[in-house]
Amino acid sequence: MEYTIIIERGQNSFGAYVPDLPGCVAAAPTREEARELIREAIEFHLEGLTEAGLPFPEPLSVFEKISVAA
Repeated sequence: MEYTIIIERGQNSFGAYVPDLPGCVAAAPTREEARELIREAIEFHLEGLTEAGLPFPEPLSVFEKISVAA
């Protein structure tokens, strides 16, 4: 499965979350570490759903960039 992740840069760290998996978040000092931690968080989240006998949420979010004149 492929889920869209959002990585946001803060003053001292990077945060990541998955729009289709509420509560699935990670934070790290670097973008690369945040990306790896959110991958682990997704796997952990899906394992928990499996253990609870619940279905995986369908990946519905999409990523796009848009250019605007500023």
